[in-house]
Amino acid sequence: MITIKEATTKSDLKTFVKFPFSLYKNNPNWVPPIINDELETFNKDKNPVFKDAEAWFFLAYKGNEIVGRVAAMINWIEINQQKVKKMRFGWFDFIDDENVSKALLEKVAEIGKKNNLEYMEGPVGFSNLDKVGVLTEGFEHRGNMITWYNAPYYVNHYENFGFVKEKGYEENKFPFANAKPEFFEKVNTLVRKRYGVKPINFTKTKEVMPLADKMFDLFNETYASLASFVPITDIQKEYFKKKYISFINPEYIKFIVDKDDKLIAFGIVMPSFADALHKAKGKLFPFGIYHMLQARKKSKDVIFYLIGVHPEYQNKGVTAVMFYEYYKTFTEKGVNYCFRTPELEENIAIKQIWKHFKPEVYKKRRTYRKDL
Repeated sequence: MITIKEATTKSDLKTFVKFPFSLYKNNPNWVPPIINDELETFNKDKNPVFKDAEAWFFLAYKGNEIVGRVAAMINWIEINQQKVKKMRFGWFDFIDDENVSKALLEKVAEIGKKNNLEYMEGPVGFSNLDKVGVLTEGFEHRGNMITWYNAPYYVNHYENFGFVKEKGYEENKFPFANAKPEFFEKVNTLVRKRYGVKPINFTKTKEVMPLADKMFDLFNETYASLASFVPITDIQKEYFKKKYISFINPEYIKFIVDKDDKLIAFGIVMPSFADALHKAKGKLFPFGIYHMLQARKKSKDVIFYLIGVHPEYQNKGVTAVMFYEYYKTFTEKGVNYCFRTPELEENIAIKQIWKHFKPEVYKKRRTYRKDL
C-alpha cells in the first residue's frame, strides 16, 4: 500500500530534500546537494520564482518508510504569456517499484488537470537555470552540482506509464590539452579588429556585480528562441546574483563588449565541486565550507555553465575571443578537463562552436512528456 503525503512544513521539506541521500548512499556517482540550498529553492519567502510560479511537494510512503518524492510545478509566465500549458515536475526520485512512481505521477497529473493544462513534462525545474533531464546514458560517470543523477531503472518507469521523449540532451567533455590556440588565436585577432569588440576580465566578484543585470538581460535575448525558454524576471536576477555569481571564481567569468561598451557575449565557468560535495555530505558546516572553498581554489576540472551571445553577433566568431581569454586563464590555473552542462541534442550551432576541441559525449539525458 503506497500513501502519498504533501510536504508542507519545514520538517517535511527537509525530509523531501534528504530522501536521495538514503536512496543513493552507496552510489559514488551521485553527488549530494547542499541541504540548505535545496530548502531555500523550495522556500516561497526566499525564492522569487514563486511570485510567478506555484509548487507542490509530495512524498511516497510504504508503511512508515519513505520510498519516493516529486515536485509538481506550474510556471504562470510560461502559461499566461507564452501560452504553453505545461505541468512541470522534477526532483523525482523513487525506489524500483512502479506502484511508487505511478502514485507520484498521478498526483502531478491531478494538479495539471485541475488547472486545465494540456501536458506534463519532466524532470525539469522552475526555469532554464535549474537542473533538467533524466539520465539515460553515462550512469558510470560521476554527476555534478548542476545536474541530477539517477539509477538506470527510472527510464523504464517513464516509458511503462506511456511517457514519450520530449527533448534530448547531451553532456560533453574534453581534455584542456585539446584546446589548441591555433584554433581560435587568429580568429580572435580578426574578430576584435573587424568588429571592435574587446574582452573584460575580472579578479574580484564586486567587479562583476554591476554588470550582472546586463548579463541576465543578454541571457534572455540569447535563449529567447528556444521552445522551452522562460525568461528571468528582474526580481530573480537579484536572487541569482546572490546564489550563483558570488560563489563563482571571478576569473572564470568573461564578458565581451562592443566598441560602445555594450555587452554582447558572456561566459560562466565553474570549478568542479563534485568531490567537495561528497565530502560535505550535504552540509556546509562545520567542514563542508572548507571543502567547497578548497575546490573553488584548487579544482583542476571546470564546467562550462553558460555561454550567451547576442543574436546580432552569433556566427561572427565572437566565441573565439572568449575562448582565447579562457585559454590564458586555464593555462595559468593548470586546468586538466573541461565539462559542459546538458545541451539540446539538436543544437547544431553549439556543436559547431566546440568541434575543434574534439569533445566526447559521455552522458545523455532527456525529458519525458505525457498528455493530460
